[in-house]
Amino acid sequence: MTAYQIIGNDRPGRWLVTCDHASNRVPDWVAGGDLGIAKADMERHIAYDLGAAEVATRLAAALDSPVILSDFSRLVIDPNRGEDDPTLVMRLYDGTMIPANRHIDAAGIAARVARLYRPYHDAYADLAGRRPDTVIVAVHSFTPCLKGRAPRPWHVGILHSHLDERLSRALIRRLQAEGDLCVGDNEPYHGHLPGDAIDRHALVSGRLNTLIEVRNDLIATVDMQQEWADRLARLLVAALADVSG
Repeated sequence: MTAYQIIGNDRPGRWLVTCDHASNRVPDWVAGGDLGIAKADMERHIAYDLGAAEVATRLAAALDSPVILSDFSRLVIDPNRGEDDPTLVMRLYDGTMIPANRHIDAAGIAARVARLYRPYHDAYADLAGRRPDTVIVAVHSFTPCLKGRAPRPWHVGILHSHLDERLSRALIRRLQAEGDLCVGDNEPYHGHLPGDAIDRHALVSGRLNTLIEVRNDLIATVDMQQEWADRLARLLVAALADVSG
């Protein structure tokens, strides 16, 4: 099993679209391919970002740029965390205990880092470095409601770090101008997490970047995924022009 999939490596566009939580797959060498939770839980947002891979793939095609997709569940190891982050391997997520992770030791984590986490980030870095003006767009999705929490009103959220808000601020303005969207500004999550994928591949090197979170019930079908990809492509191009002048 590979750690990632790249589509459109030879596309000339300056964008790099990423999907850190594209898959719910568990390699056979990790607990025999079974983390010990119900199949229904493996189909939930706790295991991967529902619909995000499809939106990311279509968005990259619309931007004539490459996309990199993770090929392992974030419950195995989360590529959108720093290597020293205590949530790199989750033991409990949205009320579900992950038995295969509950007593994992340092050697078990190191094996997942070596075989999945680092190969993904090495490929990501290679793609980001293919041209000097790369713009990184990370695509994620979020669930309408976490267990025991209030419903989330946002249709889409744009996450950004205080270290570089340029493209995200322009994209937020463009999304708000559409008139039919509830747009989250660093919602439903805060956008700065030291060591995460954007920090590692964009902020450290000064690349323009943004992270897009689409509510997963809005990208549940192929038609919805295509509609969001087309809309985001149009608005990203306009937002980049706003930033570039």
